[in-house]
Amino acid sequence: MAERDGPRRRTQGVAGTWPPRGAAQGAVLEPSGAAWSSFLERLQASVRAEAGAGRLLPWVPVAFGAGIALYFTAAREPVLSVSIATAVALCTAAFLLRRSRFFVAAVMVAAVSVGFATATFKTARITHTVLARPIYSVSLSGFVETRDIRERTDRFVLRVTTMDAPRLSTKLERVRLSVKKGTAPDVGSFVELKARLLSPLAPLRPGSYDFSRDMFFQGIGASGFVMGAVKITEPPESGGLRLRYAAFMQGLRDAIDARIRSRLDGDERAIATALLTGRRDAISEPVNDAMFISGLGHVLSISGYHMAVVAGVVFFAVRALLALIPGLTVSFPIKKWSAAAALAAAAFYLLLSGAEVATQRSFFMTAVVLIAVMVDRRAITFRTLAVAAMIVLMIAPEALVHPSFQRFAAP
Repeated sequence: MAERDGPRRRTQGVAGTWPPRGAAQGAVLEPSGAAWSSFLERLQASVRAEAGAGRLLPWVPVAFGAGIALYFTAAREPVLSVSIATAVALCTAAFLLRRSRFFVAAVMVAAVSVGFATATFKTARITHTVLARPIYSVSLSGFVETRDIRERTDRFVLRVTTMDAPRLSTKLERVRLSVKKGTAPDVGSFVELKARLLSPLAPLRPGSYDFSRDMFFQGIGASGFVMGAVKITEPPESGGLRLRYAAFMQGLRDAIDARIRSRLDGDERAIATALLTGRRDAISEPVNDAMFISGLGHVLSISGYHMAVVAGVVFFAVRALLALIPGLTVSFPIKKWSAAAALAAAAFYLLLSGAEVATQRSFFMTAVVLIAVMVDRRAITFRTLAVAAMIVLMIAPEALVHPSFQRFAAP
């Protein structure tokens, strides 16, 4: 017994080091090849830990966005068939390597290729004619698709039906025109007018925001000014279901704005309209500058806070009302019903506000949470952000270079 306790007593009170001296000496004497192997093992363990338990999912939108960024930095337009074939081949390879140690790398490479192919396909699908030089007098007729009421002038987008311009053989599909305050025609109306058209504005300096790229992905080939009066006539053909939907939503926004106008005046009315319908152009310049200088400008952009308020209020209100009926509370999943009602309200708010990038991000994040409630799953915040980013980039790859997409970094 004494012999067993002796060594234990001799070690008490000795100051230790970290790492232990023996380990430190071993590290010093370790050959370079063994050190490199140890480093690779630790790196592989870190990668496996990052890819395990669903942790790989948040990195997929990052790789997908890298592919879109690679497309926008390409020197020339890629070949669509080659991009799609490459993406399909790399996705197939990643699937075949799902039990291999190279699976993580294969998934990342496949996501980059799919992002590149998605941006290429979107450009090929919406390609249209863009005005190369100014036209000082052109006769246009077409349907009004959108209308913006601004502080000094109004603006609308015209889907061109006929175009009569000298020295121009091609026809533009859409143009954005400015008119005098209060003279913009209603959405859905068929108009005839004369205008001066300008080519899309190029970046003001290298690397700055490209307005022409934004207009291209909106399907707008030129901007300009209306000269003279806008004549509203009978359309030669139907504008289609999409135009009727746009007219209905614009009429709903106008009705909400008229109701607010009857109760509020000035910038209070403009801010209330902006929070409900997303129309921020009526806010006066001093108030707009003051809000951005104070750091409150983001409040005017319908995003996570607004969507959470709408969905949360509807969810708790519907659930509280259903809880008043004991038969429903005992026999039916009223929580899931409330989540479905909140999802419908959030979708309506998305359409009413114009579905900007920040609003899309917020809606998809809210939708993932509500759907998780309906299917009895937990909604993980970071995974929700990744899913929302992925959906936005798949629908609109050009959103990657839009300022509103930066909010994904700080939701």
